Amino acid sequence: MSDVSAVKAALRSQVIETPSWGYGNSGTRFKVFAQPGVPRDPFEKLEDAAQVNAFTGVAPKVSLHIPWDKVEDYSALTRHAEDLGLRIGAINSNVFQDDDFKLGSVTHTDPKVRRKATDHLLECVDIMDETGSPDLKLWFSDGTNYPGQDDIAARQDRLAEALAEVYERLGDDQRMLLEYKLFEPAFYTTDVPDWGTAYAHCLNLGPNAQVVVDTGHHAPGTNIEFIVAFLLRAGKLGAFDFNSRFYADDDLMVGAADPFQLFRIMHEVVKNGGMKPETNVNFMLDQCHNIEAKIPAVIRSVANVQEATAKALLIDMDALSAAQQSGDVLAANGVLMDAYNTDVRPLLAEVRDEIGLARDPFAAYLASGNQERIAAIRVGGEQAGWGA
Repeated sequence: MSDVSAVKAALRSQVIETPSWGYGNSGTRFKVFAQPGVPRDPFEKLEDAAQVNAFTGVAPKVSLHIPWDKVEDYSALTRHAEDLGLRIGAINSNVFQDDDFKLGSVTHTDPKVRRKATDHLLECVDIMDETGSPDLKLWFSDGTNYPGQDDIAARQDRLAEALAEVYERLGDDQRMLLEYKLFEPAFYTTDVPDWGTAYAHCLNLGPNAQVVVDTGHHAPGTNIEFIVAFLLRAGKLGAFDFNSRFYADDDLMVGAADPFQLFRIMHEVVKNGGMKPETNVNFMLDQCHNIEAKIPAVIRSVANVQEATAKALLIDMDALSAAQQSGDVLAANGVLMDAYNTDVRPLLAEVRDEIGLARDPFAAYLASGNQERIAAIRVGGEQAGWGA
């Protein structure tokens, strides 16, 4: 077995970034469902994120989404985060909710539309400067619905041109994180459909451009842990967007559909150095809590990542390597399964107890009365949600 003290130390140092939009109202294509107590502005979103951090101890970073989290004074927002024991994480751009972007943003045939989209990405870098954010996270809905709709290769040229301009604007300590998605909303071609496309663009850009792996953005049966191992080996895994899916990009709570897959991913992360600070992999949740209460759902999601990580850390790597080298297939698989089948909840409870937190963060939050408190005081105004 792995050294338990070392496992505990690794778990204590883990950082999981939560998304501002995970605290707002969300829903399906057909309906956004409102809930009592939902934040009305980015400042209240940070207050909810602080609750998650207070009960888990491992969630001090919050991603912002522009323009959903646009404010007049980013210095004030940053100070508010710091007062709450938080810091601003990735700045997420939005070039998918403007009428001008119906046929594409940075890949559009019209240079005026491309300029508008690129200027928004540059605005996001300005916000990074103001907030101290280290990462610009880019996802493009750009693509086509019908054969012949546009020139596939030309769209890649336009994409590369925009990325290069924005990359040049980054500071030395800032990164560009490029996300990919198999399909939706484009159904014939998507301009960044897979990890290979994202990886190729990042290679051309330079060392401060890395790939984001969203666990919901793959075809059924895709071996995500292979992608993770490959990108770590190449030094190009920049971040995760953790969520869970049954069919496509469901954005459900991480580990809800396939906790074994999450364990396999975290095994490759641990084995290939992805937990080391110098590797700088950003572990972020990208989830929308449509029918469940927001803060408890994020707490549960953080705990799910912690459990998968703990199991991956408990793998007997010496025994695994020996079995692999000798070609003992069953023994090698057995080493992994022994770790996966370990109930790590008592171990995580010990870790929390040792740093002065409740052993069960989910139950402790529900008992705190905060859910009832925010429902009572957040009355009036416009609740935050998709597009706000």
